[in-house]
Parts: sequence; structure tokens; C-alpha cells
Amino acid sequence: TGLAASLGGADRVLVADTDALGAFNPQGHAAVFSGLVASREPALVLVPYTSVGMEIGNQVAVANSLPLVSYCLSVDASTGLSATCQLYSGKVEADVVVDGSRAVFAMLAGAASADDGRSGGAAVAEDVDVTIPDLAVSFVGIAEPEGGDVDITVGEVLVAIGRGIESEDNIEEAQELADALGAPLAASRPIIDQGWLPKTRQVGKSGLTVKPKVYLALGISGAPEHLEGMRESATIIAVNSDPQAPIFGVAHYGWVGDLFDFIPELTERLDG
Repeated sequence: TGLAASLGGADRVLVADTDALGAFNPQGHAAVFSGLVASREPALVLVPYTSVGMEIGNQVAVANSLPLVSYCLSVDASTGLSATCQLYSGKVEADVVVDGSRAVFAMLAGAASADDGRSGGAAVAEDVDVTIPDLAVSFVGIAEPEGGDVDITVGEVLVAIGRGIESEDNIEEAQELADALGAPLAASRPIIDQGWLPKTRQVGKSGLTVKPKVYLALGISGAPEHLEGMRESATIIAVNSDPQAPIFGVAHYGWVGDLFDFIPELTERLDG
């Protein structure tokens, strides 16, 4: 309850104190949330669009026969329920209207900012009784992943390549730029799925979260899953031939053009 009371952005925090939830178990946590949603019938159920949030949000929606709206940038409850969502890897924004008065919304990282006007007061902590069903899934332990050849989570500069690199043969050119910057070379998921770089180089929701001082994105369109893993970088520089690429929405600096013109030019200047 001490932590709950310190969450000043909330008016009320429900506290389920049980040893059964000591280790994260998506089935157990979803059962708790599903029961609370069923008994309290909130109009809006907000979860983060993360692996954990979707693991729980999906089950809560099914258990309560509620629609689930994903990739949400904003939610409007002023006249019915609607949301603005990203589609097609963030290239399109769509207004989604919910048929009903209640729904579960999965919010994209960074979609909502803190409300300074609500940060002062202490939240009211309310203990709730929960019933945990027999679980088909049990927590065994945490296994450290195999170490990679490069740790992309350290260092002040990170160079990342995406689908715009076009072929595995072109990665060497990007590596030369990374070497000139004294930076490791990372990638978005399409590059990893092709097997062109190891999984330990992947940035994004299903990869690693990075926060370098400078993040140079080469040929990365900016799918929500990728942005989730790098949007907190201090300075984001994006290079893409598509001026509508979502990556420019989070970039501090952008260059629209052929990255195969950009890469050798910058490498030459750095080496010179």
C-alpha cells in the first residue's frame, strides 16, 4: 500500500496483496484484473501496448466480452467511445468507433503524457479480495539470454538499419559508418527475421530497449514495435526515402533521401 499511495496521478489504487502473485504469471494477473473489471464495470480499461499489457488485456477483454482496440494514440469518451489508432506499421492513423459503452484500449508508448495538475495529491489505496483459480501456467525461473557479440544497450551512439538497407550485402557499408562513429550496429525486426544480424542486435518491443545519446536510424520506417524500443533516446536522427515514414514523428532531425547517398558521404566526412 505504500507504493500505491505514492502514485499521485491516480485518485484510487486497488491493491491485491497475495503471495500467489509474487512472481509474474499472466494467467493469474489476468484473472485478478478480469474479476475487478467484471465487478466494477469501468467504461474504459487501459493497458499499455507492451508484451505484458497485451498478455493481460487480451484475457480481460475475452473474459468480460469486451472489444479490444490496439495501437491507440488517444481515446475519446466525450460522445460514446472512440480511439485514434495506428495501422500499417504506423503509416496510417484511423479513427475507430466502439459499438458499445465499454472497451479495453491498448495504448502505444508515449501516447499520453503526464498531467502535472494531478501529480500532487496522494492516491487512496483500497485493498481488494481476489480469488486466484488453479493456474495452468507456473513461474519456474528467469534465464539470462545468451550473450551476443555486441551489447547495443551501452554506448552513447547507436546506428540502426531497417528494411531500407535492401540486401545483406549492403550491411557492410552501414557497419563502416558505425565504426567511424565508434558505435555498434543494431537493426529493426525485418533485418533480424532475415537472419542478416543476430537477435541480440534487435531494437524494439520483441528485442531490446535502448536509450543512447544519439540514435541514427537508417532506412527504418518506424513501426510502433520499433519505436517502443528507442523513442527515449536523447537525440534521434532518421534517414528515410519516404517523407511520410512514422520515424520522422519521433525524430529530432530527419533527412529525406537515398540512404546510399547519405551513408558514404557521412562516413567520408568522419574519416576525413
